[in-house]
This record gives sequence, C-alpha cells and structure tokens, in this order.
Amino acid sequence: MPASPLPDSLLELSVKLETKNYLPDDELKSLKFFRRAADYVAAAMIFLNDNVLLERDIAESDIKSRLLGHWGTCPGLVMVYAHLNRLIRKTGLDALYVVGPGHGAPGILSCLWLEDSLSTFYPQYTRDLKGLHKLIAGFSVPGGFPSHINAATPGAIHEGGELGYALGVSFGAAMDNPDLVVACVVGDGEAETGPTATAWHAAKYLDPKESGAVLPIVHVNGFKISERTIYGTMDNKELTALFTGYGYQVRIVEDVENIDNDLAASMDWALSEIKTIQTAARTGDPIVKPRWPILILRTPKGLGGPKEFHGEPIEGSFHSHQVPLPGAKTDPEQRTALQTWLESYKAKELFTAEGVPVPEVLSVVPEDVEKRLGQKKESFRAYVKLATPPWKEFCVEQGTQESCMKTVGQFLKAVIKENPTQFRIFSPDELVSNKLDAVLEDSSRNFQWDPETRARGGRVIEILSEHTCQAMLQGYTLTGRTGLFPSYEAFLGIIQTMMVQYSKFAKMGAETSWRQPCGSLNYLETSTWARQEHNGFSHQNPAFIGAVLHLKASMARVYLPPDANCFLSTMSHCLRAENYINLMVGSKQPTPVWLSPEDADKHCIAGASVWKFASVEEGVNPDVVLVGIGVEVTFEVIAAAALLRKHVPELRLRVINVADLMILGNSGSHPHSLSDEAFNSLFTHDKPIHFNYHGYPIELKGLLFGRPRLERVSIEGYREEGTTTSPFDMMLCNHTSRYDVAIAAIRGGALSNPKVAVSAHQHQSFFKHLAVKDKEYIYANGRDHDDTFDTPVF
Repeated sequence: MPASPLPDSLLELSVKLETKNYLPDDELKSLKFFRRAADYVAAAMIFLNDNVLLERDIAESDIKSRLLGHWGTCPGLVMVYAHLNRLIRKTGLDALYVVGPGHGAPGILSCLWLEDSLSTFYPQYTRDLKGLHKLIAGFSVPGGFPSHINAATPGAIHEGGELGYALGVSFGAAMDNPDLVVACVVGDGEAETGPTATAWHAAKYLDPKESGAVLPIVHVNGFKISERTIYGTMDNKELTALFTGYGYQVRIVEDVENIDNDLAASMDWALSEIKTIQTAARTGDPIVKPRWPILILRTPKGLGGPKEFHGEPIEGSFHSHQVPLPGAKTDPEQRTALQTWLESYKAKELFTAEGVPVPEVLSVVPEDVEKRLGQKKESFRAYVKLATPPWKEFCVEQGTQESCMKTVGQFLKAVIKENPTQFRIFSPDELVSNKLDAVLEDSSRNFQWDPETRARGGRVIEILSEHTCQAMLQGYTLTGRTGLFPSYEAFLGIIQTMMVQYSKFAKMGAETSWRQPCGSLNYLETSTWARQEHNGFSHQNPAFIGAVLHLKASMARVYLPPDANCFLSTMSHCLRAENYINLMVGSKQPTPVWLSPEDADKHCIAGASVWKFASVEEGVNPDVVLVGIGVEVTFEVIAAAALLRKHVPELRLRVINVADLMILGNSGSHPHSLSDEAFNSLFTHDKPIHFNYHGYPIELKGLLFGRPRLERVSIEGYREEGTTTSPFDMMLCNHTSRYDVAIAAIRGGALSNPKVAVSAHQHQSFFKHLAVKDKEYIYANGRDHDDTFDTPVF
C-alpha cells in the first residue's frame, strides 16, 4: 500500500470529527458517573484520613497531617481510564495503561478500586465503606500506597518516578504482542524530557504485522510545578505540525464542555486507524510509512477542583499541580473550601451508605475481569523463559585467539532462531561495530521506515538513542519477554538513572507476592577503554560497573568473563536469569581463549579460580597473588606471570581470574560473595594480593571493604588516562600493563621471600626500563610491537 498521504494545507493536518452527540445517553451517563466517583476518591485520598463520605462537616482531625499526591494530573488520568473501560467493555479490547505523569497515583488507584482490581490483589481493599476508608486514609502514609504509581500498583509496568520514558516503555510492551493496544498518557511536562523527545520516533520501529500498537495521549494541561509547559504555550497548529512531522495522525481533543463525546469519538477513530494499519500489514499489503494516531488532550489543569481561592486561580493554573488548599488542616477558610469542593461531586449519588459504588458508576467497568486494566496478565504474569541453545556447541578452541563478541554473536543468532517472538536486541547503532553482526545473518534489523528492513520480522531494534533502547527494553521485559542491550562501554552511563529507577520497580515487584518473576535486564558492554585507540578519551568510561554495584545486592550482577568460552557460559546464564540487572563486560577484539569449554563452565560457576597454568607450581604456597578482572587486564596479568617466570624464577606466583565481580564483596554482603574462609582459601590469608581491574579502583576498594587484612591489597585500574594511542600504551598509561603488574608482584613477593628481596630493586628497574622503551617505540612507530599480544607461553 502507498504511504498515508499528507494533506496539502497545514489547516487540514489535524483530524476533524463530529462529536457533539456522539455517545448514547446511557454511555455518556456511565462515563460521567465513573469519572465523578474516581475524581472524588482521588481528591479524598490526598486530604482525608476519616469521614471519607462526608457524613459530617470536615473537621481538622479528618485531614492528614501531611498532604501528598498531585491533584493536577488526576482528572485527566481518570478520564482516559474511564474511556478505555468503555472501549474494553464495548469491543473486548486488550489494553495496557501506561502513565507518564508523576505522582498521579490517586487517579489510578481510585479507578482500580472502582473496578475491584485492588481487592483482587489486596483483599483488605474491599469495594465497600471499610475498603474505601482503608484506601483513602492509608494513601501516602507509612504502609499505604505512595503518591506515584509503583510495582505494587496493579496493572502498572512503569513507575514514573523519573519522568520521560513512559512512551518508550509502551512501545517495548507492544512489540510481539499483536493483539495489545498500549494507551500511554504523556504529560506535557514530561514531554519536555530528552527520553520522550526521542521516543516519538519509536513508532517507526513497530511492525504492525507482528506487534500491537501504542496510542499516545498527550495531556496538555499547561503547567508544571510552577511554570508553563512548552506544549502548553503551543497552539493547535504548532502541535499538529510537530506531530505530523514525527509521522502521526493528530486529533485534538479540547471541547471541555463536551469532553466525553469528544474523547469517545476520538478514541474510536484512533482504534479504527490502528485496525486499518494492522489489517493491511497482516493481509500482505502493508501501508508504507503508516501514520499512527495520536491524541492531544487539552483540559484545564486540575479539572473539577477549586476554581480559585482568595482571588488566586487554582483550576487551570499551576496552583492545582500538587495539593490545592495545602493549609486545609489548620486554616478554617481552606477547610471550608475543601468541603465545598468535595461536596461538588455529590458522593451520596455515587456510593451507597455502605460505600458500594452505585450501578451507574460500575456500568462502564469491563465485565471480563481479565480484561480490566488492573488485571491484564501482560502486566504481571506473562513471563516466558527463553529456550537457550547449549552454549558449549558454540565454543572455540582453547589456545586460539577469538573475539568474545563474534563468538557470542553466533550464540545470539541461535537464540533468535529458537525464540522468534520472545527475544529482541535493542542497540544504539553499534551492533556491527561491536562485532555482533552474526545476528543479522538470518534476522534483519527492524526499521519500518527503511525499505531494506520493513516488514521482515527483524529482531534488532537499532536507534541512536540509549534512552529509547532502555525504555523499550524495560517495557519488553516487564511484559514477559527477554531482551539484550549491547552498547559501547562509555555511553551506558547515559541511561544510568533509568536503570536505577527500573531496579527499584523490579525490587518492589519481587517483593510483591502477586507479581510473577520476569526476565533480567541484560547489558552487554564492549568497545571498552582498553581498546579505544582510534576513538580516544571521549570513548573511555567504565563507570556503569559502579552504577550496578550500587544497586540492591539481590538485584545486581556484574560479570567480566575473561575469554570467548566464558562469555558464552555467562550470556547463556544471564538470558535465562530472572529479576536481575545483569552487566557483562567484554572485548570485541581477538584475545586468547584460555579455557576449554569444561574449564570455562567450572570457572563461571565458581566465579573465580586459580589459573594453575600461569601460576608457579600450580599456585601452591605463593609469595604473592595476582588477580585479573576483565579481558585485557587479565591478559596483562598472564603476560606479567610469563615475564616473571623468565626473569624472576624464584618468585612464587598464584594467578587468579575473577569472572563474577560480586564474589569479592564482604562475606554476606551479596548472594554470591565468598565466605571469609573461601576468600582466604582462594586468595590466601596473609600474602600480598595485587588486583588488575578493568574498572575504577575505588569500586573494588568499596567491594572489598570489610574483608580482613586489606592492607595487603593493591589495586590498579582505569585512571582516566590515555587518548588516541595504541592498545598497549593504554595499559601503560593506566598502570595496568604487564610491567606494572610484574613490579607490584616483586614488591609483594619481597616481603616474605628473601631471594626475591635481594634482587627486587634490580628487577623492578628492569621492568620500568622495558616500559619506557616500549612507549618510545609506540610513539616512534605509531603502533605496538607485533608480538605484544601474542599468547604468552609458559
């Protein structure tokens, strides 16, 4: 099919509909009753701890000591909820509701209570006066629901603590869910964020044949906490032009006096457009560049709340953003205004004396409980564990040099083949650069506006926005599937706070009894600082490791597999793991394959082991322990061991590689941490230990804190040194080279071995001399010696 045509005139861009008498009287009445009831409960949740149905005048003691929750967004959220209920009840629509505006929990919780979804998961919130009192009085107090949506909120897959990525999450949720429509409310304050700005393009990556749809609803109510919003200052032509340029069909919903008819007609139109696009794709005649619908919902901020107080406008101004009438507990005038406001909803028409919603309120609630927005299985029990192929079948020969990423790419290609609708890769335009392009041999990219990849079922979403990749990964994961986010190491920090916000949601989800486990969030870092010789200083930053280390121990997992075979084992494990944040750090360049498949398996299960082939007498009775953590820095440890075996044969070495960083944590600090006995068995109880670490040394110091006798530990890692230079010069600049490791080993060994001590200064001077000569060679020739990264021979 041809592309959806653009109108010739800007005036014709937005879709016009006849809406004045669109709804039958019974549907209109039901929507109005539901909205009034939900708005009343939402407002009461912010203010009241007693007298929840206004059986008497509000007293000071009826009002909470601390007023939390944001009223301004609630009426709009309730409005959308009510109209989604109408569509679900009328058409059987499968929908999720993703809420972007922060602190709008009262509006959502009130709807969940009305549709009786709260009591499904929390029996104490019965749909009667007792349950209503518990909901209202318990809101935003210790033990109750917080002021923003979180994982304890039925139906939620996005928290909104940090604004900006609801839209991207929605697109991730819709992918590979062909019958699902994800309605996403984007607040006009939220719309000012970078993640939202890039996520508008996510529609270009949604294949209508294999995936569901996202219906964005931009709620333009004009104000942030104390300032106008950008969208609030834009007129309809400007907004229409903006979103038409993004590729959407725009419908402005703004007839406040006729808002339910206007919104109902608009949502019916939007679903019809979605159906047209999907039907065309699923019958073999897809529309080129389909223009998905978007609704711009213009309503006054805090609609239905107090109009003004002492001459200051409240409804339609920033004064309604948080808590209107914030002094209602202590100020009798404000308390009277609150009484008038709450009475305006006429609660006695909405609830019986027993607190049960009247039939007119409930007549819009879907009868099929599994289709109710608070009980959709996609939001809490949809997880399907990946079927991963046997990773050992992809192993490479021990003793060769292979790229960890190329080897893992072959494995991921097989994962895609075995999981055609349950696995996706979200990558910021770095897949080929990171040597993972084997996944493209059978499965293309998925970019619907590109003729080369349109409608081919590609499993790779490649968009040059880490924010959008992260958001789509979250939505995809929380709705039951598994994803992978490969990235240049230096740029994962862009989404650090998003990852932290997700971890909080996942932690709460794991502690919520009714939520099924979901797959882990999987990050793959490559193009590391250790091999950034052509990109330079700007592409060096291993700090994302520290960000994961700071997470709750039950969530955090950091792996630095030392070779291709260990990486296969680690990747297979991470793709099948549940509820974790998995970070895997590796190299795309060919490096030695140190371990056989069997040894790699044992090594990864243990998390660390003595590498006897590089140690003296298999590591028995060492003078010093050398530890490598990371591909390139481990190579330098092995190279140092070979040098020491040749030049300082009297030094007794134990060489260790750590693949699972979390084992180093103080005993009991992490599920993987070694006991003190196991730590001393591996690292000895009294010998000097030198760590050659891929990340920042301060991270390792924090991880080891609490272990006994840390005065014997020395650590080298990334020092923020080196720019456009050779790989080995990067090691020299950051004191992680084989010469630095050898010097540290001699220093430590001399403390207990007199034979080492007697020649320590001479040997250390020799290795310093070699380091100087190598640097001179690099700067004279623009490259390392040809044999610098040959596999050491023992």
